[in-house]
Parts: sequence; C-alpha cells; structure tokens
Amino acid sequence: MIVALACAGTLAACGDASGVAKPPHTLEPGGSTAPPAKDASGAERLVLRMRETGGIAGMGGPGALPGFSLYSTGRALTAAQGAQGKVTEYRLTPAALDRLLDGARAAGLGRSHTVSAGQVPDATVLEFTMGDARTRIVQPEGRSDPAVRFRARLDPRTWPASDLASGPRPYEPSQVAVLASPGAAADGPVRAWPLAPLGKGTTVGVGVCTLAAPAKVPATSPGAAWRSGGKIYSVRLRPLLPDEHSCADLR
Repeated sequence: MIVALACAGTLAACGDASGVAKPPHTLEPGGSTAPPAKDASGAERLVLRMRETGGIAGMGGPGALPGFSLYSTGRALTAAQGAQGKVTEYRLTPAALDRLLDGARAAGLGRSHTVSAGQVPDATVLEFTMGDARTRIVQPEGRSDPAVRFRARLDPRTWPASDLASGPRPYEPSQVAVLASPGAAADGPVRAWPLAPLGKGTTVGVGVCTLAAPAKVPATSPGAAWRSGGKIYSVRLRPLLPDEHSCADLR
C-alpha cells in the first residue's frame, strides 16, 4: 500500500541539499493558498492527499499507494493496510466535501510548510498535498499540531452515513501498474508472464513499471515468480489512481 525511501522518509529531517536542517514550522518559498474544490471545467481533480513516508520500514516510497486521496467529485480513496494494492472507494456529498476541505484549511494545509524535528535517523514523515500546497511533518507521533489532529478526519470508516453519497466499495481502476523486480525466489513453479516484457518499462524505485488493463493481468502473489525475456521476476500490482496516467506518476 507513488522506496527509495530511506532519506525520502527523512527529507524534512535531513534538510535541503546543503545538509542544513530546517527549523520547525518553516514556510516553503512560493507556497500558495489551495484552490477551492470545484473546477469550472467539471473535470475530476485531486484536491487533498495524505501519505506517510520513511521510518525504519521505509514506508511510502516509489510505487507505494498514498493512504488517502480526495477528489473534486467527492470521491475518496483509501489504501487498505496490509493488503497489497487494495483500494476502497467512498463518495462524499457536496456539503460534506466542502466541510472536510474547510477543516483542512483550518488545520493549515492550504499553505506549504514543514514541521521539522532536527536530525532524526529513519524519521517518519506525514505529508499532505492540497492543491499546490505541501505540508511535511517530521515525527508526527505525539505532536500537538492541527495537521496531525486533522489526520483522524481522513478515516472514512468514521464518517457518518449522512455524509456519504455512496460506499464503501472496491475501487475499479482503468489501468494497473505492474511493478517488476528481478531475481525472485519462487515459492512454486515459475510461470511465463503473458503481457508486456517485465524488463522493458519505466524505472520506479528499484523496479520496472509497465501498464496493463485490469482484466488482462493474471493473479499473482508476493511469493510468485514470473519468467519474462529470459529472466525471473517478482511482480507487485498497483492500481493507477484517477490523477495518475503513467508509470512516471508513481515515482
């Protein structure tokens, strides 16, 4: 459930390329107020996203699903914990969508800022994206910060039924990313991969990404091994979200 993430998880803790750590609650240059949820064109667009990166386990690297994504149509997508590639879809009513985004702005997510913790190895980073604004909170555990408290509101399981237009239901993507890593140790027979060659695609983290229609992707598991182009690979499947259109979006 977009690692090379050892320092991706510690970006805010490590500071910028100069190695100088950022002080707590620093505003990023060029930060802007997040736009309203409605789009004059009527097209669906991402309005709020939350993900966690870093930590000892290296969460949230290239190819990982964000924990929560919210779109201008009221569609909310959550990645299931412990279930690889599983996403649940909810639909908020327009009034509930507006209230949630108002709460995000009140929590400070409408303007880019970083809450640093100094030089913390393997730090966990809580990240929010709202329009053009990006918030990073290093080591959010135990912090009394409006953005950290707001995270609890992004659990659709706690939303009242009156706020929901529909859901929960499994998310049905238009395309699936096939993330292949060479050198798999097979738990069983090695099968021939029936789709595009696994070694020819876009590099995403330590793997190679190709896209496929969901109906054509064979069932697989973390312990399965596949042969493609004379090499053996393990395969991880990851649905593309509505704002993602290519493997490059997963980097």
